[in-house]
Amino acid sequence: MRSGRRRLDEQDTRLIMATAGTSHPTLTTRILDLTVVGQSVPTPCTEIGTGPAALLLPALSSISAREEMRPLARELAGGHHCLVPDWPGFGAQARARVPLAPATYHAFLDALLAAAPGPYALAVAAGHAAPYLVAAARRHPDAFGRLVLVAPTWRGPLPTAMGERRAKWFGRIRRAIEMPLVGEALYRINISPPIIGRMMRAHVYAEAAHVTPEVIRAKHRITRQSGGRFGTAAFVTGGLDPVGSRAEFLALFGNDLPPVRVLRPERAPRRSGGEMDALIATAGVEARTVPGALSPHEKFPREVAAAIRG
Repeated sequence: MRSGRRRLDEQDTRLIMATAGTSHPTLTTRILDLTVVGQSVPTPCTEIGTGPAALLLPALSSISAREEMRPLARELAGGHHCLVPDWPGFGAQARARVPLAPATYHAFLDALLAAAPGPYALAVAAGHAAPYLVAAARRHPDAFGRLVLVAPTWRGPLPTAMGERRAKWFGRIRRAIEMPLVGEALYRINISPPIIGRMMRAHVYAEAAHVTPEVIRAKHRITRQSGGRFGTAAFVTGGLDPVGSRAEFLALFGNDLPPVRVLRPERAPRRSGGEMDALIATAGVEARTVPGALSPHEKFPREVAAAIRG
């Protein structure tokens, strides 16, 4: 494994200049040169804060990037040194072309922990990142002191909405989006600013007032990165689901894990909220309620940080 090298990207440089001379902790970017399933995957990671190490994993979705964790990382920075990576195939930069399958994402976390082993007093994972973090904690029993799962999910949007009876369509939809020309056209239609705004108001932010034109533009920029449609096609159709059923999801949890806390948003969509409630009902998992929908760490970082600490 090659050692990580440090570099400031343009966006982080602007942020550091903006906070120079103030009491706000500064953000830097660390580039980890990882090898994942035999391929080089340069991985940008935001770092901020001082204290025991914390790993913050953003969600896996069409509009997700490590930037979504910055508000929460700032809240935690007074007591933790936070590391926030981008997932392969996602983020606000050109996407590494790796096989988009659960095995790749398990291997990515293994490579990340080899390059930046911590140990981490705290690990936080949002959305679909949650089961990957729990699986990594099983493989690396000394890596994490405790786990916090923010609005955890295990099933992609189409399987959640359409059910397994229409599963035969999911692979066809994915292949269509991955096709040259036609796939790019389909992708652009489905990640247009009006579609993004509607999706975010429906189940991402919960409060329509938070879905401003500026927020929509920022999310749209994430989707327009080179190779962006491949990660989206995999995630939306369930191709990145790390387990195939609720029973398999719940089986990830047990007494041999570090302490696990689930942050359940008050306004989570019905089906996703039902899966969170099923997890909370299992023995050995404690829960806190937080405001928001599927991305409370973005819009309610102070409340989420308090729920992590409390």
